Amino acid sequence: MRDPIQYEAIVADSADFNMASDKTTGQWLRAIAASKKNGRFLELGTGTGLSACWILDGTDAGSTLLTLDNDAELVAIAKKHLAHDPRIEFVVEDGAQTLRKLSESGEKFDYIFADTWPGKYHDLDLALDLLNEHAVYLIDDLLPQENWPEGHAPKARKLIDTLNSRESLASVLLNTSTGLMMCTRLPVKN
Repeated sequence: MRDPIQYEAIVADSADFNMASDKTTGQWLRAIAASKKNGRFLELGTGTGLSACWILDGTDAGSTLLTLDNDAELVAIAKKHLAHDPRIEFVVEDGAQTLRKLSESGEKFDYIFADTWPGKYHDLDLALDLLNEHAVYLIDDLLPQENWPEGHAPKARKLIDTLNSRESLASVLLNTSTGLMMCTRLPVKN
């Protein structure tokens, strides 16, 4: 299957960024995005825009993607390649701050990709509360990585256990790519 049109150019501009999602993660992002007609998407951790280009490649014309990061230099690379797409909105600020704002305003999303600490390793409840019923929460980097800080492995294990214990989620750990976990918000049972 083909890569998104912007993929190679973003890769070239991302040479100094070693935390970008890999191609397999991108393919998962696109495939799941394609299942959400007129979806509202949230990406936590824009980076240089590699993941966003995969998400946008799977979405339809009626979908929107809100992507956020606190690093303006990285987001500038993403904007260079993706800002022409009217479906995407960039936010450059602290992720936890944005999650609180979204929660306070009652925002809901059909798909959240959490690829940074806010909404994943902290403020997890804020992120999960933003999910519509049947919405997908996807995270990566759950298998040991060379760029992990010392002591990170127990945090990843705890996150997996926490998500698996949530009765409101149907979760599966995928032993692919860097270690993906997909959770779907279950409907409320009466």
